[in-house]
Amino acid sequence: MEETTETMAAKGMTEGRETAAWVRDIKQSFRLMMDGAVAQSMRDKGLTYKLNWGATLPRLQEKAAEIRSAQEASPSALYHLAIALWKEEVRECKILATMLMPADEMLSEVTDIWMEQMPSQEIAEQAAFNLWQHLSYAPEKAYQWLASDKEYYQLCGFHVLSRLFMNGQEPNERGINEYLDQLLAALEGPFPSVRKAAYQSVLRFAELGLVYERMAKSALKSIHLEL
Repeated sequence: MEETTETMAAKGMTEGRETAAWVRDIKQSFRLMMDGAVAQSMRDKGLTYKLNWGATLPRLQEKAAEIRSAQEASPSALYHLAIALWKEEVRECKILATMLMPADEMLSEVTDIWMEQMPSQEIAEQAAFNLWQHLSYAPEKAYQWLASDKEYYQLCGFHVLSRLFMNGQEPNERGINEYLDQLLAALEGPFPSVRKAAYQSVLRFAELGLVYERMAKSALKSIHLEL
């Protein structure tokens, strides 16, 4: 038994070293993607990161595809790589983490930790589009986030529901009532980003069918808005 434990510990250390080396290589590759104009534009808009190379999303998507096609990129390896990348205080690392994390491997507890550590609107939106919407428990999380008083939680909640509605996923009666209540609160709330995401979500909600469209119009009319 002792031998087995030692073997497992040695394997864990080896995997840890390999992941750390992978992260170093990825961080070095950002130098080739550096775009000072993009980084400066983000700073001008109030998007501040400890380190931001200004890499564009298409370049990061290409990098993610390259990593996934690597010989050692098993779901387990990608999971550990995404966890390590998320810990880095680098814009590009966090975005890549959302692109690389296998949704089937993402534990609910880890999702909660990442949400607590969400550094910016940009990363929140990338997490919602690249990862959150694909989680098996996405609807449950989305409704939890809508009920939060935190901007990025609400933002992710509405973005995820938008995607689920676009994919034809219809909420049950309780979900409809909860969604419409949170929608109205958000549309009259203090966060411009959330108001925009909420309105986009109700457009998708209305596209689910005539009954949904009528519910959406009725809800919006109560706060003097139109679909």
